[in-house]
Amino acid sequence: MSLRATWKGYLKLGEVVCAVALYTAVSTSERVRLHMVNRRTGHALNRRFVDPETRKEVERADQVKGYEIASDEYVMLDPEEIAAVVPAGDKTLSVEGFIPCGEVDDLYFDRPYYLRPADEVSRTSFAVIREGLRRKQVAALARGVLFRRPRSLLIRAYDQGIVATTLNYDYEVRSVAEAFEDIPDVTIEGEMLDLARHIIDTRMGIFQPETFVDRYDDALAELVRAKIEGRKIAAPKEPARGKVVDLMDALRRSAGLSGKEGTKGEAAKRVGKSSAGKSSASKSSTRKTVARKAPARRAG
Repeated sequence: MSLRATWKGYLKLGEVVCAVALYTAVSTSERVRLHMVNRRTGHALNRRFVDPETRKEVERADQVKGYEIASDEYVMLDPEEIAAVVPAGDKTLSVEGFIPCGEVDDLYFDRPYYLRPADEVSRTSFAVIREGLRRKQVAALARGVLFRRPRSLLIRAYDQGIVATTLNYDYEVRSVAEAFEDIPDVTIEGEMLDLARHIIDTRMGIFQPETFVDRYDDALAELVRAKIEGRKIAAPKEPARGKVVDLMDALRRSAGLSGKEGTKGEAAKRVGKSSAGKSSASKSSTRKTVARKAPARRAG
């Protein structure tokens, strides 16, 4: 495997232990990265910590972490003090129990990692754990210390390996009831609901992540290429926004019904037709080559 492991340790299920390596499953390293630069000199800028009162730069030896207890008043914590209270890691992901796949609300998903055997000796025990999860269609809940922080992980069989997803703690997930408490109850029925169902049925597809385009990243890449090549780039046009008379009219138009067709009977006839078998084959979009490796500038 060409990827570099970010953590190595052991996966422990009862008395079954195997050496494993953890690899980051999601990376932002391919995004276009911009730096802060001095407009006059073209030099990249360095970040420095400055005391707001003295206006002087603070040396690294004098930089400590602190917790604000009042306005501009902090309790200072030395690195040794923090290390003394943080649970020590034993490089082990210990399985504590199992739950049906799909049981965990994805609001609790934090970051996914690929987990694979770290050596040949561990391949058999790793496969036993993986296939046990797959056959029983369950996920394992494990605990361990990752990157100096205790974490809970959801472990699932995935292809020939395992995906370990760190989980957000309950206090980190904001209350759903609080977010939606002021949304009033609205009863939707009749033609309006039939049209909504029809629109969904006619646009059903499958999840194809390769068709999603990062338009922001692509726009930055094109802008960088244009600057290097000395050409101007046109700003994207604003999408046309049609005026919506009312919700029912918008639903009828979205369902492909014109104003004349927009009668209740015609809508019911359209909605009644089965949309099964309709699938739009979309070509997988190849990401544009980003101008990370800029061509050499011409002399003179």
